[in-house]
Amino acid sequence: MKFTTKVDRGAWLLARIGHRGIGDVVGTGFEAYVRILHPVEAVRFDTAVTDEWGNTGVVEEATWRWSDVAARNGRVMHPLVQWRSITDDEEARSFDDGWEVDQSSEGWFDPRLLAALTEHLGAATDEPEEVTAGVWNGFGQLHPSQSVGSFGFTGNDEETIQRERARIEAESVAAVDPAVSRAVDAGPFLKWPGRDFMLFETSLSELADPDWVYRSGLGWTTDFPGVTPQLLWPGDRAWVVASEIDFDSTLVAGTRALIEAVVADDRFESFEVTEDADLSWDGDRINPSPAMID
Repeated sequence: MKFTTKVDRGAWLLARIGHRGIGDVVGTGFEAYVRILHPVEAVRFDTAVTDEWGNTGVVEEATWRWSDVAARNGRVMHPLVQWRSITDDEEARSFDDGWEVDQSSEGWFDPRLLAALTEHLGAATDEPEEVTAGVWNGFGQLHPSQSVGSFGFTGNDEETIQRERARIEAESVAAVDPAVSRAVDAGPFLKWPGRDFMLFETSLSELADPDWVYRSGLGWTTDFPGVTPQLLWPGDRAWVVASEIDFDSTLVAGTRALIEAVVADDRFESFEVTEDADLSWDGDRINPSPAMID
């Protein structure tokens, strides 16, 4: 993945920004759209197991789908489902059998899922090696000197804590490409409404390997994940992939055949949606509003 100053390559997509629904996130005028829900991490605690500090031990870890959580909370899965509606506004994420799920991830599409998605994206474009990526400039991981100070460090040895802090800060700074470090403030940017995106040149063959993130210059280290793109499109503009920073799902816009292939792939928890779909917090009209739950 290589930073580029050629932001004019995104002008075609700016011209297709809608004013309602998901068109203002992924663009308008495509044959079909699909929403891929971001899976959540889950852990199981066992009160009979404690660590050296007396904390309840984690005995199992897993990745859950939203449908797993919805079933436990008696909620309904549907195309416009919202995480806060199936978790009672984040209050129902712990269960009697010891399982607890994390919050859903916003603006972050798991590189392993993106790698799986490239199989379908490649079949839907004539230019799989000419892909543009857009990355929001506001992520803390792209400002490592500011974000490292927010990490918590444990231990009683102040010298060890400072040494660990220095190591993490050095690795975090080195993980951001110098061109990216300059561009997060100076640009140039693709000026999306309410978002400034830096643009990068990449390819589906690169994205097909989940480890591309460690070579991307986007803040990935052995200790902490960096960022993933908010926008992807090929040279022939056959499709767009969008992971809006405030959405815990990723959108794909493209041909009917592409969208049907993604929906049929059980590696994704996905729903076909329409261009005017409301994916705001209040868009879930089927499950009870968290404010109405006793």
